Amino acid sequence: MATERTLSIIKPDGVEKNIIGQILTRFEEAGLKIIGARMMMLSEQQAKSFYEVHKDRPFYNDLVSYMTTGPVFVSVLEGESAVSKNRELMGATDPKEANPGTIRADFAESIDANTVHGSDSVENAAKEVAFFFPDLA
Repeated sequence: MATERTLSIIKPDGVEKNIIGQILTRFEEAGLKIIGARMMMLSEQQAKSFYEVHKDRPFYNDLVSYMTTGPVFVSVLEGESAVSKNRELMGATDPKEANPGTIRADFAESIDANTVHGSDSVENAAKEVAFFFPDLA
């Protein structure tokens, strides 16, 4: 297995519920190290740019709007198979389909307000980390 880096975003609903610490604990207990982190408000332009890969999908505008409704907690996770490990911890995008004990099953309210974002591949992780943390790219 290879050491990887991946991006994690605790979305506005997760920040509002005050569960940042609970989510970070899950990452650490799974062997992921938090090597960069910050709380921020995404501007509309930042959200559009970050989620540009989805610009032709029907949910794009709603996603951009949602991600700018409140602060987000952005972090870089590092560890063995970090991308797949984080995806497993998050659970399915739709919390109704997420396995019990995953972040989305435990905390998310809907497919839109699904608490967390995580990179979906090593290649996208590199781009996403560079977007928010150019010094760690």
